[in-house]
Amino acid sequence: MNRVTQQFAFSKRNPDLPIMGAAYAKTDPDIMPFAYGFPAPQAFPIAAFQEASQSALLLEGTRALQYTGGPGQKRVQAWIAQRSPLRGIKPEEDQLIVTTGSMQAIDMVTRVLTDEGDEVWVESPSFFGTIRSFITNGLNIRSFPIDEDGLCVDELEAALQKAEQTGGKMPKLLYIMPNYQNPSGATLSFARREKLARLALRYNFYILEDDAYVDLSFSGEYLPSVYSFAPKRVVYISTFSKIIAPGVRMGWAIADSQVIERMKLFKSDGYTSVFVQEVVGQMLQKMDYTAHMNRINEMYRSRRDVMVTELCRVFGDQIDFQVPDGGFFLWVRFPEGVNTTEMLTHALECGVSFLDGQNFYLEGVDGTRFARLCYTYCDEESIKKGVAALHEAWRRSHSLR
Repeated sequence: MNRVTQQFAFSKRNPDLPIMGAAYAKTDPDIMPFAYGFPAPQAFPIAAFQEASQSALLLEGTRALQYTGGPGQKRVQAWIAQRSPLRGIKPEEDQLIVTTGSMQAIDMVTRVLTDEGDEVWVESPSFFGTIRSFITNGLNIRSFPIDEDGLCVDELEAALQKAEQTGGKMPKLLYIMPNYQNPSGATLSFARREKLARLALRYNFYILEDDAYVDLSFSGEYLPSVYSFAPKRVVYISTFSKIIAPGVRMGWAIADSQVIERMKLFKSDGYTSVFVQEVVGQMLQKMDYTAHMNRINEMYRSRRDVMVTELCRVFGDQIDFQVPDGGFFLWVRFPEGVNTTEMLTHALECGVSFLDGQNFYLEGVDGTRFARLCYTYCDEESIKKGVAALHEAWRRSHSLR
């Protein structure tokens, strides 16, 4: 008996979007993966993980393996609370939640603070993972440019004033990455942080402050969080992915207790892995975190310097970019007429990958001259090979025009 196969109507929250991020991983070991947004494998504290895993099982195994977990959760929260004053944040217990990575925090905040059709404003360029989360939640997204000092707050203020005067749509939420922004590497200046906080209070919107890279400061200097200027209108999130390992899938959010309480309603996995929290809690209690981060930042600073030197040596004045003081990425602008999406095919043939700039902009905003290059994952020799391959890809792409 023949049956007619009908087209199934999937949820409208699942638009047709290409695969990006961690799924965009290299399959050829000979390709230098500048496309990755990964920490260096050498940065992972393997010995500390081994010791902490054993301690978690031997000391708290029966509790740590239960649904509700053991004391590791309290240790993790206490560590976050103790470090937060470095950012000008002093959270109470009911103002903090540990999440399954920072992307879960972003999703939960979006569900709590917005409804379908609401207005959300972002930086331009911005992290594609968050943009996709906003799209799948049915939000209207508007972008504002950044420069070497981060988000152009004056332009955002002008848009707020115009919307108020004309009855236009006000944002419910503004998404920013204030430190070593992904992809640009820009850091939001002190004056702009303070002004942005005042605008959130004045125009009654929330700021989602994604501070994933804050500890990756090559100078050891830190600016106060935007949250510190307006704790009633900012949700601050960060992650262990860049400082411990992304495989632990742990992040956190700090916000007004009413926001945190509502976020818990959307924590469909109950508790963030209680056993992983037990292991990480043991690690944080015993390891020299300052020495750990000093080692990582020294490694990443060296790799950044090698990539900057090689790009300048090989490309000369054909490209330009801002040298970030931390984070993972260089945001490279190619000459007029270059399309990095088309150039990517040549790059893979030459033995290097990168993320083309168009992925970091909203539809209708041109990012075709840009490329995001990650300097943290590859060692120095691989970076040199990758930059040479990138130049060859550019040369091939350029000769075909």
